[in-house]
Amino acid sequence: MAYLIGALLAFAVGCLGTVVGLDRDRAFYPTVMVVIASYYALFAVMGGSAHALLVEAAVAILFLAVTLVGFKYSLWLVVGALASHGIFDVLHGRLIANPGVPVWWPAFCLAYDVVAAAYLAFLLRRA
Repeated sequence: MAYLIGALLAFAVGCLGTVVGLDRDRAFYPTVMVVIASYYALFAVMGGSAHALLVEAAVAILFLAVTLVGFKYSLWLVVGALASHGIFDVLHGRLIANPGVPVWWPAFCLAYDVVAAAYLAFLLRRA
């Protein structure tokens, strides 16, 4: 169910951004990626783990760096950041012990990330 909800929500956000015109601005998908990159740090705070917060913050900085470069130079890097974050979601539990992450989150976030990356790639190819 988490996969379905994540995928549908990403598609709905993408469609809303297109219909309303929010995605005409280069900042829309980079902003989405900035928010996505911050959630695991939030979960570390909620779980009360300083160690997890430091590790999650370091990983988030990497995703943010790619996203900011993508914002400035090529939104294809943002597509890559979104898709890579989906892969990170699959591996997260094996790489980082974060007690605040809900059990359903990695599946939800994986689906969201992949669909958002695909939607942005579709928009970029169409343009």
